[in-house]
Amino acid sequence: MSCREDYVPKPKAFLRLEYPSAKYIDTDLDLPFSFETNILATEVELKKVNASTESYGVNLEYPSLKGTIFLTYKAIEKDEKNLIAFLRDAQNLTQKHTIKADEIPVTPYENKERKVYGAFAEVKGNVASPAQFYVTDSVNHFLTGSLYFYAKPNYDSIFPAANYLQKDIKRIMETVTWK
Repeated sequence: MSCREDYVPKPKAFLRLEYPSAKYIDTDLDLPFSFETNILATEVELKKVNASTESYGVNLEYPSLKGTIFLTYKAIEKDEKNLIAFLRDAQNLTQKHTIKADEIPVTPYENKERKVYGAFAEVKGNVASPAQFYVTDSVNHFLTGSLYFYAKPNYDSIFPAANYLQKDIKRIMETVTWK
């Protein structure tokens, strides 16, 4: 009885990931809009989506975080009044995650001076895309974006990287300038 040792449970450990402070630069792409991007986005890929309409895809790759922010730009055609369809598609893409999502808080965004209006959705839970957004000037331009990681969706594991890249997404929204 005197040789008995008291056991103390080990404290819970948390993964500590440190990322460098974000440094932003203006994009220099041949697009009808510009924005600032983090210098960690080492690969910026531009694709013309549709030759007949003004549609572009831009991939902002973050190899160190194993993630990509996919941007899609579409010109609003005045005669077709397709803004409503673009808004519906952007919101439906977010709503498709409700099956796996724990919560989807949506934050509206508005900058009247630069004519940028939109919304940011943080999709919490084990989902494929933990953040999505759209911005528009309601007349000529519509930009939507989604964040994806090259890993099986595990919210606890990707949370630090997702949180870091969500700040980059918000920076994109805040710095979009229409041409």
